[in-house]
Amino acid sequence: MPLHLPHDVLTCFTDASMFTAAIQHFHDDLNARVMVVPEALKKAELGIEVAAKTLARLKELVEQEDFEDVPQEINFFKHLKPCPMSYLIYFSEMRSCEVRKPKAGASFQTRFYKKELRKINKFFHRNMDFVQYMEQGHTYLDHQFFTRNAQQNFPFTPVIHYYDYPEFSSSHDMLWAKVQAMYRLIHYVRDALSALNPGSEAAFLPQKHPVMLWSGSKTALVELIYALYASQNLNHGLSDLSTLVASFEDFFNIKLDGVYKTYGKIKARKGSRTKFLEELILKLEYKMRQEEG
Repeated sequence: MPLHLPHDVLTCFTDASMFTAAIQHFHDDLNARVMVVPEALKKAELGIEVAAKTLARLKELVEQEDFEDVPQEINFFKHLKPCPMSYLIYFSEMRSCEVRKPKAGASFQTRFYKKELRKINKFFHRNMDFVQYMEQGHTYLDHQFFTRNAQQNFPFTPVIHYYDYPEFSSSHDMLWAKVQAMYRLIHYVRDALSALNPGSEAAFLPQKHPVMLWSGSKTALVELIYALYASQNLNHGLSDLSTLVASFEDFFNIKLDGVYKTYGKIKARKGSRTKFLEELILKLEYKMRQEEG
């Protein structure tokens, strides 16, 4: 999965390619080694290893290079470090669920996962102001939230001891990473509930939108998803590909297996590689010409 960072991040780190190279390597490792593992506990263990290794590398680079200015420091703690950090938290929480869940009895396991969802909702409720600040794309408190000098005003208190290095942390980068991790954990819990209660998602996950069915090819949908992912226009460019795929699966009531393999086939096409997107452009232009005529 190629890494697409927001333009302001790329501009800020043009002289720090080692940071982006470390993140690129993390995504490559994540997709090639972790996401392909079917067993949840094994996936979590391997994901923790890969994320922790990346964080150790970033910490080493920061100690060696440090930052040229405050904007660079903000971009690191707001955009780069939370990426592997959020996966470390996500996989740690996944492992905890896999270890703690009841070993037998669908009803006991269902109650367990519903309790986990309530805990996630409580987390978002406790941090609603910060979540709103981030999701609305505000920046006016970034110098307080995402620089190390601001810790004197916001003392560093790690959310959980996933990775406790105060000298390598701002006051809120770990909280922002946990917000992203909890969004991923919601999908994990929902999938677990769905497996325990096939066909009964509506009982515990009320639909917020009318049922929509994707009637085109799955390859076309994957092409559209990757185009939106590359555009960085969703969640201010902070949504990872797996979350985006899960969102489309939910909305269009479809299961997309082998997304990365399908993307590889799209890239390997001879001639035009964006057939569906070009078809959309042609049809929209034709519709507008008809209306104008």
